[in-house]
Order: sequence, then C-alpha cells, then structure tokens
Amino acid sequence: MNLGPHATFIWLSYLVTVLAIAGLLAWLFLDGRRHARKLAELEARGVRRRSSGPVVSEQRE
Repeated sequence: MNLGPHATFIWLSYLVTVLAIAGLLAWLFLDGRRHARKLAELEARGVRRRSSGPVVSEQRE
C-alpha cells in the first residue's frame, strides 16, 4: 500500500483517532463503575430511586 509522501501524517491521524476512542471508552467504563458504586452507597443508606415505585409514608383521608 503506497500512501505517498503523507504516510506519516495518515498513520499518526489513525493513531490519534484510536487513542481518542480508547480514552473515551475507558472514561465511560470508569465513570459507569463510579456511578454504580455511588448508587449502591446511596441505596445502602436507605435512599430510594423514584423509578423503584411509590413509597407510601402517610395515609391520605
């Protein structure tokens, strides 16, 4: 494959793109783990999610 005189630029562009995508994927993975840990911590303290259903604390008349 002959990329001509711009081969270095082309390969470096591919490398930067791959590194950027890998960095974004790593960030998403680590951020997801951080949020899951924080959510588990909140649930352990008794904080509930609104999506888990209504909590009836008082009876209305």
